[in-house]
Amino acid sequence: MAANPNTHSVLVGYIAWIFGFMGLHRFYFGKPLSGIIWFFTLGLLFIGWIVDLFLIPSMDREAQRRFTPGQTDYTIAWLLLFFLGLLGIHRFYLGKWGTGIIYLLTGGLLGIGWLYDLCTLNSQVSERNMQQRY
Repeated sequence: MAANPNTHSVLVGYIAWIFGFMGLHRFYFGKPLSGIIWFFTLGLLFIGWIVDLFLIPSMDREAQRRFTPGQTDYTIAWLLLFFLGLLGIHRFYLGKWGTGIIYLLTGGLLGIGWLYDLCTLNSQVSERNMQQRY
């Protein structure tokens, strides 16, 4: 049985952990609910943030099992969302031209669509990778 190719990067996870008190690393590894909790509680008053330093490898392994690898790279999609998401560039990368244009013209639907994508980007990339297989 061949090893599953990486979907997420531990290095990027640790870089996101630096901003982990805002939950960024948890969103990146596909844990949006705890990412939201981390955002509003400053990483559960920084204690959970410190604990996550040791949990990132297991979060990465879970993401490898949960999400589909393929041509569309998770890290690139996350970088596009984080830096250019209000312009919808990540949507163009995912082949979603219609919503990409809408995001471009509306600032990511005034930021609400960007927040939605923050919670669902891993699933969107996984779905895209499954479609590209067949």
